[in-house]
Amino acid sequence: MGSYIVRRLFIAVPVFFGITVLSFLIMNLAPGNPVDMLINPNIPKELLELKREKLGLNDPLYVQYANWLGGILRGDLGYSFSSYAPVSELIGKRIGPTLLLAAASLLIGLLIAIPVGVISAVKRNSKLDYFLTGMTFLGISIPPFFLGLGLIYITGIQLKWLPTGGISTLGGDGGTGDVLLHMILPVTVLGAAIAGKKVRYVRASMLEVLDQDFLRTARAKGLRELVVTNKHALRNALIPVIAVVGAEIPLLLGGSIVIEQVFQWPGIGQLTMEAILSRDYPVLMGLNLIAACVVLLINLFTDVLYAAADPRITYG
Repeated sequence: MGSYIVRRLFIAVPVFFGITVLSFLIMNLAPGNPVDMLINPNIPKELLELKREKLGLNDPLYVQYANWLGGILRGDLGYSFSSYAPVSELIGKRIGPTLLLAAASLLIGLLIAIPVGVISAVKRNSKLDYFLTGMTFLGISIPPFFLGLGLIYITGIQLKWLPTGGISTLGGDGGTGDVLLHMILPVTVLGAAIAGKKVRYVRASMLEVLDQDFLRTARAKGLRELVVTNKHALRNALIPVIAVVGAEIPLLLGGSIVIEQVFQWPGIGQLTMEAILSRDYPVLMGLNLIAACVVLLINLFTDVLYAAADPRITYG
């Protein structure tokens, strides 16, 4: 396993450089630049040209890429065109809230999806199965932003039970209890979206495993149905679900852009939207780079979990 992880890390190096080239080209081929945002009859053209020269936008693309890549290798992601703050500092401040939101949502989503999927499979074609399937389709069908706005209106504005935005109360102590209170609505929305998708995977995987011969053998030995389901069937059924969950995490980080906007959550989703609106290329490229590293690490982690869950899988 150790040699396999080392090989995967070596393979990730050219993939990483490929991602840097693509990110740089896509950002520079996009129409407009930060100086275009400053175009105003009151600003002299000479000043705009000086600004363009200072930002290095007049340099050839390969020079701009070499300067950017050299900075990355030194641990420097550059400076924001709009705020002039270091990109690493901007991302460092925002990534914590996003990871907190994503991790809590994924945990809640799986805590709902796994037992519901198992019950739906064990009680297949029953009234309970039809009810759970209907609720699952309802959860999948409601767009997260619509559910978020609905929860804000009902629990925040009408009932005044929960805060409607931010990560803590303005002027408050920002304690753990306050943060948890502010997490309830965004985690509910993201968790519901994750659970709705995963219930179908867990149910289908369990249905496939429940008909296997080794479970009939276990029942023939006199094992209780609860032991057969939870100990023997569930472990095998979760193996394909691990891959699906691994692929879900990058999508979860991307999907948090909308949720963070709805709930004014100060994470990288909100930072991404601000950078897009101001055409702040260094911030966008830094965010792309971080997202690519997260995907590479999660794919490696997923493969390791695969081997841990299924002893038949070996990596030479």
